[in-house]
Amino acid sequence: MITTGESSSPVSTADPIKSSKRFLDPIDRLSEVLFGLIMVLTFTGSLSVAEAGRESVRTMLFAALGCNFAWGVIDAVLYLMGCLAEKARSLLTLRAVRNTSDPQEAQLLIAGALPPLVASILKQGDLETMRVRLQQLPEPPRRARWSFEDWLGALGVFLLVFFAMFPVVLPFVFIPDVMRALRVSNAIAIVLLFLAGYAFGRITDRHPWMTGISMILLGSILVAMTMALGG
Repeated sequence: MITTGESSSPVSTADPIKSSKRFLDPIDRLSEVLFGLIMVLTFTGSLSVAEAGRESVRTMLFAALGCNFAWGVIDAVLYLMGCLAEKARSLLTLRAVRNTSDPQEAQLLIAGALPPLVASILKQGDLETMRVRLQQLPEPPRRARWSFEDWLGALGVFLLVFFAMFPVVLPFVFIPDVMRALRVSNAIAIVLLFLAGYAFGRITDRHPWMTGISMILLGSILVAMTMALGG
């Protein structure tokens, strides 16, 4: 994302290229929690109550722990790659705007970097103001780099994926009876899926209760598909 200052004071020497990925917006947080839930449910759902003993439960717990840890790391790395790619695109756009001598070409570049809805309501004068302010920014870095906020966001991604499993697997740790533990675990998973759907409904201005119920159905389908495909 290209950022410009609103003040007429001297331009800051801070890095003007920043990622638009704030520290995990609500949709990102919900997505990571859902991902972690689905991963752990593929393990608890494959547990055969008729044959499962404490050894089978222990194996399932270690497998779920390892899987969510690994996918948490992978998801965090993908998050960092996304931040870097976005910054690199912004840096290329900024350089192109600063290097062109044609104001109209620069305005087209700026409009192309903006969300379509925002670009559609801007007038030529608005784009020209942006062009001038981009010219006034300090010299950008030679290449995009990760910031502390990016690393913090990646850590948040990992923690959400990894710790999403614990409410679902804890019943197997504290309840000796496997059948009862599985029932409690499934009930917790259903509640968490519903809460995630409810929150998603509120964020997207949809009916929260219906979205919560739909999320339970969607989560069940995704878990069934993952298990059927050997995931």
